[in-house]
Amino acid sequence: MLALKYSEFNFECGTDEAGRGCLAGPVTAAAIILPNSFSNSVLNDSKQLSKKKRHELKDIIENDAICYGVSHVFEKDIDKLNILNASILAMHQAIEKLDHKIDFISVDGNKFKPFKSIQHQTIIKGDGKFLNIAAASVLAKTYRDAYMETIHKEYPMYNWQKNKGYPTAEHRSAIEKYGITKYHRKSFKLLPSQLTLKF
Repeated sequence: MLALKYSEFNFECGTDEAGRGCLAGPVTAAAIILPNSFSNSVLNDSKQLSKKKRHELKDIIENDAICYGVSHVFEKDIDKLNILNASILAMHQAIEKLDHKIDFISVDGNKFKPFKSIQHQTIIKGDGKFLNIAAASVLAKTYRDAYMETIHKEYPMYNWQKNKGYPTAEHRSAIEKYGITKYHRKSFKLLPSQLTLKF
């Protein structure tokens, strides 16, 4: 089982994002404070869990959390800021939604910008080491997936309900055939260089 949190502080917030490597849709971050009594032997990095398990855990996490926040940063801002800055912005916005005192922030990954004057620590593969970051990863993934399933109805030819905007062969093939949508990230390399995009 993963450790609960990184620090000895009572109210440590864990934060993580989903969708950094996608060609379409937002980057989504979650932030969460779990009670010190929280434990779960199944909870892990969301990428290691089935969709069914993620949804079961989402309900447990939301019921048991002291507080949590989720935020999307959309394509236009990703194109303007770049994906790293957009990911950090999404995390900051998710943390901002927490309606509780925060003593410390543990961040999945190796890059972050200070949030207010709260001490933080970046942790590579933190979502596979600490329950609070794993919980944030599950929330970020499930909320983002739900959003991609909604916009799939608008543009079913890209099959976002399945690929969630990631650069699968099917997704790239649809971009080549149909061009791009308002949900695609224009600053990303959407197709291999030998193929041209339809705008």
